Amino acid sequence: MSVCAVIPVYNHARAIGAVVDGVRRHGLPCILVDDGSDAECAAVLDAIAAANPGDVRILRLPQNSGKGAAVTAGLRDALKEGYSHALQIDADGQHDTSDIPGFLDASRAHPDALICGVPVYDETVPKNRLIGRYATHLWVWINTLSFEIRDSMCGFRIYPLKSTVALLDSAHLGRRMDFDTEVLVRLHWRGAKIVSRPTRVRYPADGVSHFRLWDDNVRISWTHARLFAGMLVRLPMLLWRKVQP
Repeated sequence: MSVCAVIPVYNHARAIGAVVDGVRRHGLPCILVDDGSDAECAAVLDAIAAANPGDVRILRLPQNSGKGAAVTAGLRDALKEGYSHALQIDADGQHDTSDIPGFLDASRAHPDALICGVPVYDETVPKNRLIGRYATHLWVWINTLSFEIRDSMCGFRIYPLKSTVALLDSAHLGRRMDFDTEVLVRLHWRGAKIVSRPTRVRYPADGVSHFRLWDDNVRISWTHARLFAGMLVRLPMLLWRKVQP
């Protein structure tokens, strides 16, 4: 295995330095995908790359295109650079980088699987976000006819790059917050194994979230509807899988 971290960044100037430091403590090189950040954040990213020559590189998108577009660009770049796996982690400091070794161990034990974080929240989590997640969980279980995907929205996971990029090259996936859910469902349809790991998640009081309550919930709802239609087409295959020994 050859693993790098792919971190989509959009105006997280205050948090990204600590995230990169946490990832680098575990020996992972980083690809920072600058998703059209402002000048302040772009300068911070340049300083981080300059301080970590050879270990941190910046991939810049010409304009803000959304989390899904940034992750997609980063995964493709990681495969092109010769990595076999990529650890995705959000840039806002929500995720506990001390959990990275456990994710890497799980990936080594299951190299063809997606290793997906299942959030363990503290008291900082907004209640409206929890309600939205429960609705998404229900739709994911319906659209896969399975409980294997325990959480499809956590931005802390390890992708096997060859199979993931093959999907990205053959299907049109959401380019914003809908990406995290859709990519898991579609990889599950293709027979990918999903391995879940609990991971601590906190919402810093001064954190920057780009989740747009109305727009992103509408977009995610439309994604569930499209996936439901896709599930109906694949229903015989999914049912056949369930009866296989």
